[in-house]
Amino acid sequence: MHNSFDNGVLSPLMQNITSCADLPAFFIGGKSYTYHTLGCRTTAIRQTLQSRSCHPGQRIALAVNDDLDTYASILALWLEGCAYVPLHPLQPIARNLEIIKQTQPTLILHTSPGSTLASEAARQGFDTLCTAQLDDIQGLACDPVPTPDESLAYILFTSGSTGTPKGVCISRGNLAAFIDSFWKTGITVNPADRCLQAFDLTFDVSIQAFLTALLRGACVYTIPYGQVKYLHAAQLIIEQSITHAAMAPSMLTYLRPYFSQLNPRSLKVTILTAEACPIELAEAWFACATETDIYDFYGPTEGTIYCTCHRLKRHGGNPAAHGMAAIGQPLANVTAILVDEDGNPVAKGEKGELCIAGRQVTPGYWNNEQKNTTAFFSRREGDTTVRYYHTGDLCQLNSDGNILYYGRLDQQTKIQGYRVELGEIEYHARQFSQHRAVATAYTNQRGLTEIALFVETAPTDTTSLSNHLAEQLPHYMLPSQIVCVPEFPLNKSEKIDRPALAKLLDTQH
Repeated sequence: MHNSFDNGVLSPLMQNITSCADLPAFFIGGKSYTYHTLGCRTTAIRQTLQSRSCHPGQRIALAVNDDLDTYASILALWLEGCAYVPLHPLQPIARNLEIIKQTQPTLILHTSPGSTLASEAARQGFDTLCTAQLDDIQGLACDPVPTPDESLAYILFTSGSTGTPKGVCISRGNLAAFIDSFWKTGITVNPADRCLQAFDLTFDVSIQAFLTALLRGACVYTIPYGQVKYLHAAQLIIEQSITHAAMAPSMLTYLRPYFSQLNPRSLKVTILTAEACPIELAEAWFACATETDIYDFYGPTEGTIYCTCHRLKRHGGNPAAHGMAAIGQPLANVTAILVDEDGNPVAKGEKGELCIAGRQVTPGYWNNEQKNTTAFFSRREGDTTVRYYHTGDLCQLNSDGNILYYGRLDQQTKIQGYRVELGEIEYHARQFSQHRAVATAYTNQRGLTEIALFVETAPTDTTSLSNHLAEQLPHYMLPSQIVCVPEFPLNKSEKIDRPALAKLLDTQH
């Protein structure tokens, strides 16, 4: 039985909980929590899971809040061999219930007495447990339950083009391979470091942010819900002397007007991820954060957090495409190729779809064989058959061996670091309005990506449509503009002319 996750991740983590007992593990909501406290809460949750007869391989849903028990719950579930399915309590209940319906979890954990989501799930017959009501336990149960790497570590649900979110399954072996890849980039973390965790726990970059810190005995600094994220991040970086920060470039874009007022000398490592990074923005951050190294990480959820890495040079000369930083080279446990429309590798210097293989690639989507059939393919390489994932990203390999990123091949986009299927927005708009709808991404005057929704109808009040979308979609998927168009323009192929619609949007400003 292969259990590199148990041996390479969980065992060192639990050793840190003992050896770093008096050191801070988390700084949440202005309060510091030691590794000993983290271990005690993890043990309390583990014992309750055992009393509920939870066992390796089970799926447990987790309403993820910004509190210690949420992180302790993740560790407890992994130590018991279970997979967690994160549910964001601030996202629409209908979306969370759809995820629960798809995964059929054995138990739903939450940390908020009176949780509306937990109450609704319980009303529909699901077993729920509020960990905040569990008594503290002083002893530590350190050994993980032996669990094979093939078992799942988590299932993250991303936007689906049919209107239904799709679950990406990440195995324990996938996550162990990622951790191994991450350390091989040369990034180091030690117990004196202070690491920013700026991402929602329904987004996989959050796992890198907290797990790599805990594996090295460092402290994790989180951003409370309801805060203006970029301002709170800046406050933490300055006031708490943050040394490591993973951020989406859009967060830096929001912060840019304040660069002249910042002096983040403590910052040693900046990871820019989740969306394409403008070279000019990175250079401006270099000038502001004079002691930092900048790493541009790329990776779809299907490849376990990050798949490629590019360490930017402080004094220029960084490869780029259309002003966006190169995404670099594959991580240690990832293989990458570029293919044409027929799936054949392209010649060096030509553009093609980036496809990835290796130990970090997901075993597939949850109960979605149709999607698995189209998203993955196999090809013979020497004496072996290698399974690849279609990223849908158009890329090019430059003469230095760095991968240049040119954008999406399909109708996905990134909003605030989240991957969004525009088709999901269109689906819910059509279902409500009974008219054709087209969603498109555009760049606003600040250089940030937003979504516009076009509805084929005479000019009308769109308030009810906006309200409906807010009930169905996470906040980052909500259109910033809804434009009524009496008749959609068509191209020569008799398809809706999206570029023409985009030009109509330009006239709105």
